[in-house]
Amino acid sequence: MVQKEGQGERRGNSLLNRMPIDFAEAAKKRFEELTDVQSELFGRFQDTNKQWLDRVQAEAALSSEFVSKLSSARSIPDAVTVCQEWSTWRFEMMAEDAKHVLDDTQKFMQTGAHILASGFASKSAAIST
Repeated sequence: MVQKEGQGERRGNSLLNRMPIDFAEAAKKRFEELTDVQSELFGRFQDTNKQWLDRVQAEAALSSEFVSKLSSARSIPDAVTVCQEWSTWRFEMMAEDAKHVLDDTQKFMQTGAHILASGFASKSAAIST
């Protein structure tokens, strides 16, 4: 009987020795997944920031153009025409901004859904094994 308990202890010890290795491999895989997710999100943020920076610069240039046109207007009808052009341009820009906000939101939501789906898939695979 003593011999059987010794064999059981060896099996238990090998299982216990194997658990840290499995845990380390799983932790390494999760860390790699986390860095991939962070890289993906960082790339999305960079793209979005560049797009909005370009937009702000375009608005500044067009606003400067508006001011110079308005200051060079020689009559009230000319000034009204310049203001109407600027209003039209501004409303178009606001519509484009709204579209960009919706597109950016959709991209971030898709990235979040991808992160959640891949996280749950990894957990499901780990549970089923």
